[in-house]
Amino acid sequence: MDQNQTVALLKRSMPFQTVPGEMLDAIAKLARYESYARGDVIYHQGDFADDVYIVSSGTVQHTLGIGFQATHPEKILHSGDVFGWAAVLDNQRSRLAKTVCMERTELIRINGEELINLFRASPETGDIVMSRFATMINKEYTLPEEVAGHVPHFTQVPVTMATGLTLTMFRLSQWLKSPKPYLMFTGFGILLATWYFTVEVWKLPRFADMPGLTVVMKEWFSKDPVYGLSIYTPEYYQHIWVSVRRILIAFFLATVLGVPLGLFLGWSKTFREYVFPVFETLRPIPILAWVPLAILMFQGSETPVIFLTFLASFYATALNTMLGVETIDESYSRAAACLGASKWQTFKEVIVPGAMPFMFTGLQISIGVAWFSLVAGEMVSGEFGLGYVINTSYTMVRYPTIVIGMITLGIVGYTSSALVRMAGDYMMQWRVRELALGGR
Repeated sequence: MDQNQTVALLKRSMPFQTVPGEMLDAIAKLARYESYARGDVIYHQGDFADDVYIVSSGTVQHTLGIGFQATHPEKILHSGDVFGWAAVLDNQRSRLAKTVCMERTELIRINGEELINLFRASPETGDIVMSRFATMINKEYTLPEEVAGHVPHFTQVPVTMATGLTLTMFRLSQWLKSPKPYLMFTGFGILLATWYFTVEVWKLPRFADMPGLTVVMKEWFSKDPVYGLSIYTPEYYQHIWVSVRRILIAFFLATVLGVPLGLFLGWSKTFREYVFPVFETLRPIPILAWVPLAILMFQGSETPVIFLTFLASFYATALNTMLGVETIDESYSRAAACLGASKWQTFKEVIVPGAMPFMFTGLQISIGVAWFSLVAGEMVSGEFGLGYVINTSYTMVRYPTIVIGMITLGIVGYTSSALVRMAGDYMMQWRVRELALGGR
């Protein structure tokens, strides 16, 4: 078996599915190819565990010894299946099972010690692979979690123990050590360089009248700005706070009303038949079309803006939550009912958790469209806010201030989306862990 075939087999095997290409190549170099005849015993229970095996072709009968408390002690392994995992367990280097070839079988074997040493040089990848080994041992081989808990970890924070703020800070530190932040700053650098060259150096026709990078930066960071708005003026932060406050109120209302509506739209077919046609009729109406009615329905300048911001956010939240419920396999609800769960228990324990990935995706979209509609609302009705800044700066020919408002809007919007994403990861650590471990 050549290198490419070995890499292809590794990609199909559960523990190595998420391993980067370079690491797969390194693991493939450790692999040794062997062929067995029908009836050959690969190893007996109690033998020294030196290698991990992956089935290339054929079938292997894997029978766990008595006393290991496996729910299903016998398992038939096919191409891509991994066994011999005792070779990577801490304090457990003896075989737990007997493995016999049921037909002519071809395997690759990887020395466990060499594999662990390879992962010590790349601890992030190593922890993911070992965590997938733990999941495989526990779920596919039905052994207790105590056995799966013997897989080693290589980073300072064990994957199985990291929770809450500790996990968040650990992920942040790993992100800072990775190339991602530097690639991100490189992307921003390219954007700023393009802006500078197209406007100030090359002076391309379509960009000739735009404010240049240096003009905007000087105005933004000036203690005495020409147009009266910079990071040193209190008015700048007042505009930001007013916009953020409106977003918080609108987003809160959209979440409180949109999530339950989406859950019931996806869960109850009768409720959906009544409500969804009305929902889909109102959803395509542009936010600006609601402006006259918003001004008529709500008094003052604040409430209409919040209402317009709420609308777009509400539709995104409800629709994505509904789609999340629809993706849940009905067999889960039927299984819960067979186990005696009431409708409320099924809704609380099956429907709500199952819809959460889509729900938080909807909330990320929701916070984004909330900023879109907020700017539209503030341009039409409002005395403060970033949208108001952009609109009044245009009418008063303050082009640098327009760009300052746009950049500020992007920064605040990006931050709000990141906070929603972090909240989702925190509330769905089970989901993040399942994706990382390849739970299936």
